[in-house]
Amino acid sequence: MNNLRILIADDHDLVRKGLRLLIEEHAGWTVCAEARSGREAIAQAEQCNPDIVVIDVSMPDLNGLEATRQIRKSCPKTEVLVITHHDSDEMAAEVLNAGARGYVLKSDSDEELAHAVEALARHKPFFTARVTEMLITSRENGSSNPVESMRRRLTVRELEVLQLLAEGKTVKETAAALGIATKTSDTHRTNIMRKLDLHSVAELVRYAVRNKLVEP
Repeated sequence: MNNLRILIADDHDLVRKGLRLLIEEHAGWTVCAEARSGREAIAQAEQCNPDIVVIDVSMPDLNGLEATRQIRKSCPKTEVLVITHHDSDEMAAEVLNAGARGYVLKSDSDEELAHAVEALARHKPFFTARVTEMLITSRENGSSNPVESMRRRLTVRELEVLQLLAEGKTVKETAAALGIATKTSDTHRTNIMRKLDLHSVAELVRYAVRNKLVEP
């Protein structure tokens, strides 16, 4: 547990400050970096290579689940603890599919967060009793995950474009944010709408909100 380096990713200043205080109460635990968006979280993780990333699901530019996938790919030794206020079977499954091995609800206690960090520091999974119950129920019911089905259809770049467009960015602004040509961004938008059978930007936004890729 000594010299445990932790990255905090949340777009709310007060939440990050609160998490920092909770984490640094423990001897040997250090917050090595903070991030305000999913994309910044990836960059910070690649730069400081933390032991654990504590990340919120709902963030601008790139949501926490997509950021988790990319962090786990580029920093395979880094464990990810997802924190969220979304309490659903679908979200629990999404967290696992993204590669995180810890999932704590924002309504859980401070002690649960500390226990989660301790477990991930030992490379052990951690899920609260409520989350474990959701996962077991989901598996027993054999429920499918519509969001994961969507992710299998869309490429990583298309998912990025989808989120940015749903957040209200234009095709040109999306292209600038991703460092791609405007024409390429427009092609991605066309492909997304074709694959998901959407016919307007309004439908695209509703789809993203419904599947928790962005907050309403």
